[in-house]
Amino acid sequence: MNNVQVFDPALCCSSGVCGTDVDQKLVDFSADMDWARQNGVAIERFNLAQQPMVFAENATVKALLERSGESALPITLVDGEVAFVGRYPSRGDLARWIGAPTPAAHAVAAPSACCGGGKSCG
Repeated sequence: MNNVQVFDPALCCSSGVCGTDVDQKLVDFSADMDWARQNGVAIERFNLAQQPMVFAENATVKALLERSGESALPITLVDGEVAFVGRYPSRGDLARWIGAPTPAAHAVAAPSACCGGGKSCG
């Protein structure tokens, strides 16, 4: 089983799916993470705003940030190796890493109010 780690830019909450102006790529990735977990993927997600020491303590992530700055985020590591820089993996990528068939297109649910009942994170 692959260990997947995703290093997010600074987000208002753990998923970034909150506030009034939600980025669709964060909604999609949140749904893809749920799918991956349901299919046995060991996946961790780290937020620069909430867990800066995790970024500083990971030599690979630290080196990418020193070289490229925050524009390198998000960074995805699979078993400690760089898989993606600057974009989130798709559900198809996650499926490939675990050897599952590529899933069909999926419907995305409305974002949850992770910042306190739908209030802006601002």
